Amino acid sequence: MPDRPIRFLIVDDIAENILALDALLRRDGLEVDHAHSATQALELMLVHDYALALLDVHMPGTDGYELAELMRSTERTRGVPIIFVTAADRDEARRFRGYEAGAVDYIVKPIDPVVLKSKAEVFFRIGRQARDLQRQHDEMQRIAHDRDRAASMLRAHTDNSPLAFVTLDQDLVIRDWSKGAERMFGRAAEDLLERAAADTGWLDEAGAATLAGWLAPGDSAPRHSTEMVLGHAERGPIPCEIYGSILAGSRQRTLSLQILDITERKRAEEVRSLLVGELNHRIKNTLANVQAIARQGLRRSADLADFEQGFVGRLQALSRAHSILSDSTWASAPLDQLIDDQIRVGTLDADRLRRSGPPVELTPDTMLRMALTLHELATNAVKYGALSVPGGMVHLDWVGQGRGIVLTWRETGGPAVIPPGHGGFGSDLIAAVAGGEDGAVVADWRPEGVVWTIRLTEGVTPLDGAAPSAPDGPDPAAGPDAVLRGQSVLVVEDEPLVALDIQAELELAGAGRVRIVRSVDAALSALAEDRFDLALLDGNLKGQPVDAVALGLRRGAVPFCFVSGYGREHLPQGFDDAPLIQKPFPPASLSQTLAQLLHPPSPRAAE
Repeated sequence: MPDRPIRFLIVDDIAENILALDALLRRDGLEVDHAHSATQALELMLVHDYALALLDVHMPGTDGYELAELMRSTERTRGVPIIFVTAADRDEARRFRGYEAGAVDYIVKPIDPVVLKSKAEVFFRIGRQARDLQRQHDEMQRIAHDRDRAASMLRAHTDNSPLAFVTLDQDLVIRDWSKGAERMFGRAAEDLLERAAADTGWLDEAGAATLAGWLAPGDSAPRHSTEMVLGHAERGPIPCEIYGSILAGSRQRTLSLQILDITERKRAEEVRSLLVGELNHRIKNTLANVQAIARQGLRRSADLADFEQGFVGRLQALSRAHSILSDSTWASAPLDQLIDDQIRVGTLDADRLRRSGPPVELTPDTMLRMALTLHELATNAVKYGALSVPGGMVHLDWVGQGRGIVLTWRETGGPAVIPPGHGGFGSDLIAAVAGGEDGAVVADWRPEGVVWTIRLTEGVTPLDGAAPSAPDGPDPAAGPDAVLRGQSVLVVEDEPLVALDIQAELELAGAGRVRIVRSVDAALSALAEDRFDLALLDGNLKGQPVDAVALGLRRGAVPFCFVSGYGREHLPQGFDDAPLIQKPFPPASLSQTLAQLLHPPSPRAAE
């Protein structure tokens, strides 16, 4: 408290004496209090701290000696210096009693001003020094309190942090080991403190050499970071990321380490690397399959129209199988789901299919092969077999055999079967993709209907539960070319080749004006300038979301569908009523979806 004044106390029963002393003592920085009796003096001393008390010896009631004795008997006033003021003759008895009562000096009346001021100056300076020392003491206490509070907060943060905090001295002896370090490495602080880190099994020789290099006198870098392996009590070596700070003390440097366990990150990096490798493998395999299908189709097709129909259908089968596997994060997927997909796109007719078999899952490779197989079987049945006439049926059954299944495709009610003179591409494709092993695929060309037997010896996992019922097939849209005739269509697509393909299909389906835009701004401008009967909206335009375009179409009451390689979860939210055509798509599904947008089924028909 730098502004607190130094206080003196004058105790005298005669007011004139007090005023005289006050006048002699008065100076800047000094506050002089007056008391006319011992009682009043004691009351003041309970309130204020005094650097000096001047006591009149002879006072009525309690005299100066008795007041001094009372002051010395009380803790608060025991240290107050006392100077007696007396008009009596000085004798040894009085002087002895005064010193015995605690006085430090005597002043005899009449008072010599010079003597009084010199004596008072001594106690004024002592009081000022005591005040300054008290202020310094208070400041040191505050600093110590703030230091202890900061240290406590730092310790709480280090103990609760997911990081481990470790302090090493110049010789790599462990000086501090946080609670986080105990949790991270499964080692208690009392087992490690004051021990060389390299002798504990926590730090190996290579790590010790790295940290010693950080502490080397010639190294001026204040901070370091690296990755190294440190020892866990139970798990053994674990990968860690370490950040080191050099703290230079008066005698030696210390190293403060902040350590992060990166086991999960390393595992994730390994998984990511594995997934990238697997993705590259799958992409190249898929492209190789597409290349093989294209080459064989070109070689065995009668003309380009025949090639286009077969190639696009097979490509669609692969694409839908990929979608099923993507929904299951490329884990196994149910065989029933693959069959349901064939029904959903119209390759199979749910009313003309009878299936039976235990629920099983297929691995990704097996799923892709079976997708092509079922597509070929269904396509052949529609062209030549049981599904080419109104009354034909397909029976699809499978039973478990060892670690696999035996699947039977049996056609009934179709035209009389004549065994082919030579195997076509479709038959060869079924035999190749379904198994590839001798005897894995067998075709029995019975007159009443062909029977295919396919043995899958691997890639099959049995499941518990009943097979799901097949959903209804899509409602046929009669004459989509007639429905789309003359309609104006907005195509929002950033891939030029895909946009060109969509435009060609729309024009073949009878659409009128087709406008293509390739960005969000261009789409919004087109909606502001023109009126469209239909719209096809890509799910993403060069990385930019299409929410604004979808909202503009809804506000303009323009029926639209999404055309995207993304699943529904990656499309704008709140537009679940807009159909989704996934790329790549068959031309029939495009025209059929647009026809349903223009003429949605009535509620009664939907029932």
